[in-house]
Amino acid sequence: MTHVKNLFNNIWQNYLEVTPSAHKLHQLLSTGDDLINDHVAYRTFNIAKVNITKISTHLINLGYKECGEYHFVAKKLYAKHFEHSDTNLPKVFISELLVEEFSLPVQAIIEKMVAGINEADINLDSFLYSGTHWQVSHQEYLDLLAESEYAAWVAAWGYRANHFTVSINHLENYDSIEAVNAEVKANGFTLNSAGGEIKGDEAVKLEQSSTMADHALVEFSDKTLAIPSCFYEFAKRYPMKNGELYTGFVAASADKIFESTNTA
Repeated sequence: MTHVKNLFNNIWQNYLEVTPSAHKLHQLLSTGDDLINDHVAYRTFNIAKVNITKISTHLINLGYKECGEYHFVAKKLYAKHFEHSDTNLPKVFISELLVEEFSLPVQAIIEKMVAGINEADINLDSFLYSGTHWQVSHQEYLDLLAESEYAAWVAAWGYRANHFTVSINHLENYDSIEAVNAEVKANGFTLNSAGGEIKGDEAVKLEQSSTMADHALVEFSDKTLAIPSCFYEFAKRYPMKNGELYTGFVAASADKIFESTNTA
């Protein structure tokens, strides 16, 4: 158990490097001991070297189990989520881009990036907080962005948590997503409004909202620019008929959460 907690601590510290607002949100919402992360999300490609099966091996080895799969046709993504028997450990949501569904130039950029990753590095737990293993030009980033914001984000930021998620169910001072959103906005944060600020409802057993991503500097091969980095999500889960909280995800809601890293 110490190993898995150390892993998530390292993932968290790596995330904070490009998401300084997360510290402020912790101070804003938490009394100190009541902040539990509902889930952590990762982005990757459906290339065997780094696909969901490969990435999730790190989690499976630490006691996680595959629990659900999701399709995002418009964004050309596929995803799975994983859970640990210790419910205080975050669920992990891993999505992958269906590379073959994009133009040949975009495929070529992605394949070059993945080819540059040392296979030995992928097998290290530190891979989950290792960032990029390549360098792309700003034009290559723009070429990816023109077809997939998701692909451009991975090109810029690599293997790190795309977002962490506050579990509203565990907060002492808030019992609704509306109250959390109001507090977050009152303190100057911008919420993702794609599909409405609140995605989902009690009927689907999950409500979600998120900030828009922070901006941080990326060193492209030819210039350094500030672009959207990572964001923080908020989730409230509702009990199923058996009385246990729903632990899955809602594809229609997650589809809009992806847009938290959009440039506009």
